[in-house]
Amino acid sequence: MPTVNIPALKITNLVKAFQSTTAVDQLNLSIPQGEFHALLGPNGAGKTTTLRIVAGLATADLGRVEVFGNDVATDAIAAKRVMAFLPDDPLLYGKLTALEYLEFVAGLWSIESAVAAKRAEDLLKWLDLWSKANELTEGYSRGMRQKLALAGALIHEPKMMILDEPLTGLDAHAARSVKDMLVDYVKRGNTIVLTTHILEIAERLAERISIIQKGKIVAVGTLDELRATAGQSGATLEDVFLNLTADGAPSLDKNADQHTNANAAVNTKSSDSNQP
Repeated sequence: MPTVNIPALKITNLVKAFQSTTAVDQLNLSIPQGEFHALLGPNGAGKTTTLRIVAGLATADLGRVEVFGNDVATDAIAAKRVMAFLPDDPLLYGKLTALEYLEFVAGLWSIESAVAAKRAEDLLKWLDLWSKANELTEGYSRGMRQKLALAGALIHEPKMMILDEPLTGLDAHAARSVKDMLVDYVKRGNTIVLTTHILEIAERLAERISIIQKGKIVAVGTLDELRATAGQSGATLEDVFLNLTADGAPSLDKNADQHTNANAAVNTKSSDSNQP
């Protein structure tokens, strides 16, 4: 079992290039266990590429990614067992019911059928889908499909969820339901790393926020810490974000400052130091 002094996610000097374009450029980030963390950036900044590398869906050119101390490159199975990745448009099998879908996903994780059935029931009740458990998912609304995909991501009881635009296309009621579920998940001691273009979501839900620009983390911290970095006391996250992603903006990534700030929350939870 992972101990509290080990970061949920630690990224060190990550590099990923596509031909002549460097999507991720010496990126460093450390996220402690039990944190709701938002990764924000403009289109093309490297957010999704970074998350896909963390999830093991893409390989890095250089650098290291650790999930609860497990190296994603060299110990992928151990890393994947403690995390889940939910893309912005998850695909379900329309000819399966919700229960059949969750049983299928549980089987991929070699979860015993009785255990899988109990977890599926608990998740569907938690997400207010139990009444639709035996209906084909092809008839589900987008909000229902998104919640079912979350249930599938949670069936193996991961300690960290990586979410890429989880609220895209949801109506207000569905979005509120999913947000409440995510907050509850973190309150249970788990970790969320979320990317979104809806800054209000990050402002309301995230304990700390990282801002990525041109493949680098340019700022990381609480909203107040980001305001201080941008020199904008009392500003909204939107104003701070626009300032920090503008050309010539102030940055925490010039030397070792970013690493120190990224690990600050880890060190408050443990007497041990976990510098990148």
